[in-house]
Amino acid sequence: MGYLSNSTVTVDAILTKKGRELLARGDGSFRITQFALADDEIDYTLYNTSHPSGSAFYGEAIENMPLLEAFPDETQIMKYKLTTLPRGTARLPILATIASVSLKQGQSQAITPQTLNYLGSNQTFETNGYTFTIADARVAAVFTGVGINTEEANRLNAAQTLGTNVSKTVIGTGLNLTATTVNTLFGVNTVIYTTLTIVGRDSGARVTVPVVINKV
Repeated sequence: MGYLSNSTVTVDAILTKKGRELLARGDGSFRITQFALADDEIDYTLYNTSHPSGSAFYGEAIENMPLLEAFPDETQIMKYKLTTLPRGTARLPILATIASVSLKQGQSQAITPQTLNYLGSNQTFETNGYTFTIADARVAAVFTGVGINTEEANRLNAAQTLGTNVSKTVIGTGLNLTATTVNTLFGVNTVIYTTLTIVGRDSGARVTVPVVINKV
């Protein structure tokens, strides 16, 4: 990972592992049909309406901020996607879900978020569902998105982490989560912690929920 030169207009695009797989097929299955924009690196508090050089320089500090190179870890980049909301929207969409997850070893929980303040509705499910990202996949014996059966959703559900300390992302209108039964993960501790990040795929609303797994 590095920084881009922002002295010129630059488009830095890379392929994910799935994108490289589709491109390698050479059968026309690699087609870009959607894209997302984000402003992770921007600190809007630097917009200075008191700049001594006038209004043309109000955003000078923002325009000179360093930009990150593209990399395919969605838990670290493009966390704050730009979205288009109906004209006249007075409140940003937010996710309504559980405040925290606390499970004993082997215990299961279903999580079904809803989106508030979206498309004129006080409470709704998003058409394209949600992404669920657990920071440490080892703590979950089952981490499966439900309700969406696209190729991408099925691929993410089937992905294995081989016991490594990495995050895992799935897609669905809901999530089935079962805590690990592996005692060695706890070491000398009786509790292990991680986080679950949920993002609305249509609204861009996001929430991070603490996850606690208790040793039996």
